[in-house]
Amino acid sequence: MPYFNQDFIVFFTELEKNNNREWFNANKSRYEKSVKEPFYDFVQDMIFRIHEQDPAIMITPEEAIFRIYRDLRFSKDKTPYKTYVSAVISPRGRKDNTYPGVYLEVNAKYIRFYSGIYKMTKEQLQSVRSFIAAYPEEFNSLIKAKKFRQVFGKILGEQNKRVPPEFKNLLKEQPLIANKQFYYYKEINSENLLRKDLPQRLMKYYFASQPLNKFLKEGLEFTSTKFR
Repeated sequence: MPYFNQDFIVFFTELEKNNNREWFNANKSRYEKSVKEPFYDFVQDMIFRIHEQDPAIMITPEEAIFRIYRDLRFSKDKTPYKTYVSAVISPRGRKDNTYPGVYLEVNAKYIRFYSGIYKMTKEQLQSVRSFIAAYPEEFNSLIKAKKFRQVFGKILGEQNKRVPPEFKNLLKEQPLIANKQFYYYKEINSENLLRKDLPQRLMKYYFASQPLNKFLKEGLEFTSTKFR
């Protein structure tokens, strides 16, 4: 049976119009039954499936799932609740934005499957760029691979206006060397939440991400004197 029912979609549709504590508290039990519990079970299933492929993933859903409550401290938008649920499946769960794992985001309109690297330290970014510079043909073949392009299209991410001098020549041939992030995602309609085979479908996206993810993992540990 599917993990979700139609009320998951309806709940977030209504929350977008009623993003306040009074409405949420009046619908708290509905949130628990139609959103929180099924999403927990769904994430647990995805963790199991991904662990079979990557033994480094040994986390609980509690470690993966973000709270629905928004952090209002530095935001002009004071609506108290996120209008989606999300989770990070990586060795340290939601505390890890570096490991090329999986980020899932679901709301009333879409399901998004993200992978790649979203956040790096200055040293990690230098390592990844150095790895791309050392193996430009392999990187180029991975981002042009048929399966990757069919699922994700292209690599996304913010770019630096300037790159270190050692990468300037490569910049002309490979503009992605300027990226500060290397992530990609697939979006499908939220009606897919009602499909029994949703986990299997998302795992197809996972497998499509793995060749490039493997490259990026190696890049995070790369130094200019280290070659495979």
